[in-house]
Amino acid sequence: MIRTIGVDPGSRFTGYGIVEGDGFRLRHVHHGIIKLPASRSFPERLKMIFDGLSMAIREFGPDGMAVEEVFFAKNVKSALSLGQARGAVLLAGVSAGLCIHEYSALRIKQSVAGYGRASKDQVNGMIQRLFKIDGQIEPDAADALAVAVCHISTHSSNMRWKIPVKP
Repeated sequence: MIRTIGVDPGSRFTGYGIVEGDGFRLRHVHHGIIKLPASRSFPERLKMIFDGLSMAIREFGPDGMAVEEVFFAKNVKSALSLGQARGAVLLAGVSAGLCIHEYSALRIKQSVAGYGRASKDQVNGMIQRLFKIDGQIEPDAADALAVAVCHISTHSSNMRWKIPVKP
């Protein structure tokens, strides 16, 4: 069994989810959102991401971190902000000694919903069904749980096929 923290970085909300699994069984451990108030300066929000994830890592002790790869955005300013938020996420993981694994949005959706172009609602619905979560789950937290599920699935397949796992 491995325990993974999946992270969906954002400059307004950063979602995280901790999942344990071996590729056949998955267990939801915890999920949450780091809310980043617009009233705070951007550097303060980056520190909030770092501090919030560092605290979750200490509390839940994951074996590794999985993060969605950077995608291309039409708005350059948004893309830069997202890149900086991702940097705070990666720094929190590396500072805690975790191996970082990155996955494309297409691969994450394929892993969870069976279709690489699934909508956010479809991914959210699959996560709710998979973990039997009653009520609404924040979209950023659902996406983070999906990233963790993708990593556990990929890691388990690699182990079965004896494919070396890159740190």
